[in-house]
Amino acid sequence: MIDNFENEYFGIGIQNGKTPENLGALWRSAQNLGASFIFTIGNRYAKQSSDTHNAVKSMPYFHYDTFDAFYKNLPKGARVVGVELTDKAQDLETFHHPRRCVYLLGAEDHGLSHKAIEKSHFLVKFKSQLSLNVAVAGSIVMYDRGINKPRS
Repeated sequence: MIDNFENEYFGIGIQNGKTPENLGALWRSAQNLGASFIFTIGNRYAKQSSDTHNAVKSMPYFHYDTFDAFYKNLPKGARVVGVELTDKAQDLETFHHPRRCVYLLGAEDHGLSHKAIEKSHFLVKFKSQLSLNVAVAGSIVMYDRGINKPRS
């Protein structure tokens, strides 16, 4: 019998994204780095020239008006991994990615909401002197997931 909890998948999205160009670049990376779905919370997706592969039409895209709506509709068994520069966050370099998870990024100017930080099952950060563009940060996290590391 198939054990569905052995299967791996991940989605990635942004809460209250600041610039649409960053969103398009993140979607392009998500499609190339193995994401199963993409999503937005708050600000909606608009077609961007940076999404040259038109990922939003190539993979499932979900939009949630609020964080609560997003959280209520998490896939069964998925863990929320918030990407945030905070002392509470684990270093990405040693983080064991969950088999089934959703990576949540915040806007570049103010990060994740307090509620998103509080409700995240894990928080991760990586070494960087200054904050990075949200599409770059998300791409680094997805790339790290692709490295053959133990899963939690």
